[in-house]
Amino acid sequence: MGNLRIIVFSATYGAGHVRAAEALIEAIRTKTPSAEITHVDSMAFLSKTLNKVIKNTYIEVIKHSPRLWGKFYYRTAKIPPDSVLQKFLNVIGRSEFLNYIEELRPDVIICTYPVIAGVLAQLRLRGVLHVPVVAVVTDYAVHNQWIHPGVDLYFVGNKDVSEGLVTRGIEPQRIHITGIPVSPRFEQPLDRPEICERLHLDSDHPVFLIMGGAYGVLGGAKKVCRILAESEMPVQSLVVCGRDEKLYKSLDGIVAEAKNPMHRFGFVHNVEDLMAVSDMIITKAGGLTVSEALTRHLPMLIYKPIPGQEEENAHFVQRVGAGIAVANEEELEKTVHRLLIHPQELEQMRRAAATALPGKAAEKATNYIFELIHQDISSADQENIS
Repeated sequence: MGNLRIIVFSATYGAGHVRAAEALIEAIRTKTPSAEITHVDSMAFLSKTLNKVIKNTYIEVIKHSPRLWGKFYYRTAKIPPDSVLQKFLNVIGRSEFLNYIEELRPDVIICTYPVIAGVLAQLRLRGVLHVPVVAVVTDYAVHNQWIHPGVDLYFVGNKDVSEGLVTRGIEPQRIHITGIPVSPRFEQPLDRPEICERLHLDSDHPVFLIMGGAYGVLGGAKKVCRILAESEMPVQSLVVCGRDEKLYKSLDGIVAEAKNPMHRFGFVHNVEDLMAVSDMIITKAGGLTVSEALTRHLPMLIYKPIPGQEEENAHFVQRVGAGIAVANEEELEKTVHRLLIHPQELEQMRRAAATALPGKAAEKATNYIFELIHQDISSADQENIS
């Protein structure tokens, strides 16, 4: 498929929207290396200053006032598509986006962020935008921000999300349960002994991976590290602080005095390696982190899930038996201790994780995208003949 042009719109409010976009781009380039793909941070496209303010505010709220975010999430979860708020969101940057799209003339547009999906869906319904729009739902829960009848194709993580979209009026034939796209690197077999040697890990002792997302928003990460550092049961820790330099520096004393080996990282590009050598991940419940862990068959211990979409993602993980959510430090310590004493529980969760997702999500989504492009081209040809 030569000269294929694609625009991918994501957003940097958390890293999940971007990682899903990058996973699809990687899969598309594997299938069609000549494709011209433009990846756009949709909100920064409109205003870099405003985008920075909104992003920083979002991070601060979920770090310091997660209940406030939860209230906002659940109160807006069922706002109807014709509400004043939704109508306002659906016109944000409409002319700017349309001019940009007309300039690039793409064959398809992919959205991993709901606001831009809504804007483009309305343009589709009005007959102004003639390019098919694909939306990728990046959590295991349905929020009405994703409900846009003008979207041509939806990719979702599981049956529950699919049924939720249908209940809210999306036609079933527009929805595909592909799983949430993750980088194909998470699907590839990796040499665990080699990675252990490279990271100076003892392959005979369990490894716990602690991840707080790109911006280090795992609540109580320092407490998690202290529990593992002082554990009487032998355990090795890999701590990923992301871009949170304050968290990284705050661990100086814990790392220096740790009874158990503790390896600390900032922002990393080899999460698949860290997951491959780990026996469990202690993390927040972002949709992409959950999907990557499940893809690598890695059991999850979700600590203080943020109310809202991450709380819903944590419920999903527990329903499929691939992990446990704990609400406080006492529960965390007891659970860690129990899992170290009874590793068979980890093995049960690992087996559950292995069957939780359809697999090859990015590849499947790519195939559906190409089918949509072919259908659109065929329809255009028929119209020209008529």
